[in-house]
Amino acid sequence: MRGGSRSESEVCSVDTLVMAIPTVEDGAAAWHIARESRVLDVNSPYSYLLWFRDFARTSVVASDSGDVPVGFVTGFRRPEQPDTLVVWQIAVDRGQRGRGTASAMLDHLTARLTADGALRHLETTISPDNAASHRLFRSFARRHAARLERDLLFPAELFPDTHEAEFLYRIGPLLR
Repeated sequence: MRGGSRSESEVCSVDTLVMAIPTVEDGAAAWHIARESRVLDVNSPYSYLLWFRDFARTSVVASDSGDVPVGFVTGFRRPEQPDTLVVWQIAVDRGQRGRGTASAMLDHLTARLTADGALRHLETTISPDNAASHRLFRSFARRHAARLERDLLFPAELFPDTHEAEFLYRIGPLLR
């Protein structure tokens, strides 16, 4: 398996995909998927390697049967609220879109963290024009029978470039 072996507790199959805790070896593929999305703010390749080193337990990578990454979620726990997972990025390879891959990754990750008793809320930010992300997180809240709050977090004028405003979605409490 790429990135060395993973323990069984780190891997879960969903339909034809394998969900796993990422390794640093998954970083390059995540960068490519993010870049090809043409929607995400693409971070440096280095940041994906670092992310999967330091925040692997709060992230997930989905791979096809050929062990090729086809999607990822990067997340971290808020230092001031360690029971809150902030989803930084979620991306799916073009060939996998429309198949529920993003939902499956998000469900897998939150199930893993709630089973550990470490998660009660999920947060993410979404720009106004990202309709797919708005649908994804609204659907997640409905599936988990959790309250969803949406507020402006960062107005466009705070950004030093031409960036849309970012709205904070806060979902929870999530049940174990």
